Amino acid sequence: MHAVPWFHVVSEPAALPVDLLLPRTGRTYVARLDGREMRDADAVFQQFYDALRLPDYFGWNWHALSDCLRDLTWLSTDHHVLIIEAADEVLPGDVRGQRLLFATLLRAGRRWSFMRKPEGAERGGLVVVMSCDAASVPPLKEQLRSCLEGAPHPPR
Repeated sequence: MHAVPWFHVVSEPAALPVDLLLPRTGRTYVARLDGREMRDADAVFQQFYDALRLPDYFGWNWHALSDCLRDLTWLSTDHHVLIIEAADEVLPGDVRGQRLLFATLLRAGRRWSFMRKPEGAERGGLVVVMSCDAASVPPLKEQLRSCLEGAPHPPR
């Protein structure tokens, strides 16, 4: 997968250098999600709702998740780290749903990475870390690469 600075796929026992995740300054919110609990779209939305403390107006659909991930202002933090453990177990058997989720995460990370800030202000950000067993890293990276090339947009 073409390396993007806001997205990482690591094997479970691997250690990711903290300097890739955390900014030099500012307040950071870290959310942990469990891919084993994301068996269908509703469970995905529930995991994000709980972990990111999504606002009550969250619409419980892919478009609403995309909107919320590109905003995150209700968290009152400068930086956001999203860790999905067992990422290879997300939405088993639902290739379309996996592509929607991964594309949504990639687009949100891209938006945060290129968002303009006032002169002198450190750029806020979103870093996504997907953790899985070592054997699942190459196929997961390939899935993400295909999402980068032709990312589906969430249905309205």
